[in-house]
Amino acid sequence: MTFAEAIRAGFHTINRRMQLVGVQAVLMIINCISFFIVVGIPLGIAFVIFGLDLTGLVQAKDILTVLSSPSDLLAKYFGLVLMVLVAFIIYFLLKITLKLYVFGGSVGILGKSVFDSSFTFSMKQFFVEAKQLFFPYAWYFSLIGVIYFILFTLLGIGLSFIVTAAKSQNVTLGLFLGIFFTLTVLLLLLIALTVMVYGIVILFFKREGSIKAFKDACNFLWRKQDVFLLSVLFLFAYVAINFSIMMVGYPLLLIPVIGVVVSLPIELLLDYLWFALLGVVFTYYYELEIKKPETGTAKSAPDLATDSAATDEGSTSSEDTSPAQAPRQADTLPGQDEKSEG
Repeated sequence: MTFAEAIRAGFHTINRRMQLVGVQAVLMIINCISFFIVVGIPLGIAFVIFGLDLTGLVQAKDILTVLSSPSDLLAKYFGLVLMVLVAFIIYFLLKITLKLYVFGGSVGILGKSVFDSSFTFSMKQFFVEAKQLFFPYAWYFSLIGVIYFILFTLLGIGLSFIVTAAKSQNVTLGLFLGIFFTLTVLLLLLIALTVMVYGIVILFFKREGSIKAFKDACNFLWRKQDVFLLSVLFLFAYVAINFSIMMVGYPLLLIPVIGVVVSLPIELLLDYLWFALLGVVFTYYYELEIKKPETGTAKSAPDLATDSAATDEGSTSSEDTSPAQAPRQADTLPGQDEKSEG
């Protein structure tokens, strides 16, 4: 399969699974409602309890004069600030939890759609996938966050030291190194995002843990350097499109009425592009690594459930939630060939 064919197949997959974009729209509505409940209502109650009067702030000619003594305001309304901070933390944790839950279900549906073209979408199967993949992806993104934070922090400190030292010797050299290192960091960021995306796909197919998925993603992209370069270019195009949409659409969000109307289509379009990217990576990795080239059948991947009724018994373990049988005789799931030979 060529990369162009993978792109077409990826968009075809998400076009057949537009229900996932609808799920994202529902998630946005739930987030808005939860923000009002978790943050808005406690904030309103706190305003009443503490008797906060904003008329002085509204009528102030210079807002800087009102905030000239932030320590006094903090001491006066410390309880209010604490309540607002706790409310925002709770809302943030709730939002991240819901996002991961929906992400796991969406990835499961996309992966099954690539693995089995006859697979049909159902909310029942969506929740099954979300329950199975919530913790694996929670651990995976936590691992990725820690690794990338440490890596880019150390890299930023080191490059800043080099640029500062170069500027002290020669301003032109320091300026050149600053531009060069900035472009280098941007390239490394694209590489890191590419590894992250392939790790998402590998974790779905192999179910062998976050660290193993990250290592396998690095090894796969190192072995398939042509795929790696094309993936970086495609991811760069995805980021550029996202940036263009945000530059054009987000200024409209400042308009009171139009902003609310425009925000939903923008977010859904970005979600669609993200799922299309995942669909491309799923298709390409499946064709290269999972499907057997000589027979046209698929290797297996442990615990890749395809029967929507397979995990209805309420168990959350991967052993209990795997299906009783594979969806098709030809497409055995990864890992089962090796077990039968053993």
